[in-house]
Amino acid sequence: MPQSRRFSCALVTGASAGLGEEFVLQLAPRVDSFVLVARREDRLNDLSATLRARHPGKLMEVIAADLSRPEDVARILEHLPERGLVPDLLVNNAGLGDYGEFADSDWARVEAMLRVNIEALTRLTHGLLPGMIRRGGGAVVNISSLASTLPIPDIAVYSATKAYVTSFSEALRVELRDYNIPVLAVCPGPVKTEFGEVARRSEEDSIPMNAAFYVSKEQVVAESLAALDADRPRLYPGLKVAIAAAVITALPMFAIRLIISRRPRR
Repeated sequence: MPQSRRFSCALVTGASAGLGEEFVLQLAPRVDSFVLVARREDRLNDLSATLRARHPGKLMEVIAADLSRPEDVARILEHLPERGLVPDLLVNNAGLGDYGEFADSDWARVEAMLRVNIEALTRLTHGLLPGMIRRGGGAVVNISSLASTLPIPDIAVYSATKAYVTSFSEALRVELRDYNIPVLAVCPGPVKTEFGEVARRSEEDSIPMNAAFYVSKEQVVAESLAALDADRPRLYPGLKVAIAAAVITALPMFAIRLIISRRPRR
């Protein structure tokens, strides 16, 4: 079995709930200090208190920030050296979705998704990597999606942003190979978190998901950390999701077009 990687400081975005919160909980035994980033400061404070109770002496830094605002992302990077925080693990977990046809979308919502899923992820990685390289090690975990393998109607922008995340992660991994900095792209299928509720445009909307493909957040994170320890480049958590990804990537584009053209409509 690969040895569990240890880190001095982990910065986790979207840490107030869902996969982000679970990453923090499962990473706690192997991380000395955390930087928790999300919009909801009250939830971050609750998570910080929980961790301190379970792991006395654990150092916690809470930063309430909206990653769709470039000035908030810049503030995070400015805040770290001021507090003497030097993350050697970055978990880019924060993400936004939007379910519905692109022509009917609200541009402010689309723009926020682009900024969080692509711009903030890229900016934080750019800001923290030089320090990791100077210290001779670190790791980056980018939360992508099974949707990154397909151009999916009704979540067209979301799936495109996740294609960026996966491609960026793969290229970055090659660039950082000689610096002892692994990069892992985690591509889950459907997970029971608040993400789906936020992605809906109205309470009447129902995002079509096959219940057989659901994987718990606990399993996604456990498999992600095992993949990071094993220095794997990409992970599709859950056996059925992994099989689906293998089938999708083997299909020719004309077959994919035929399949997605028969999608369930809103």
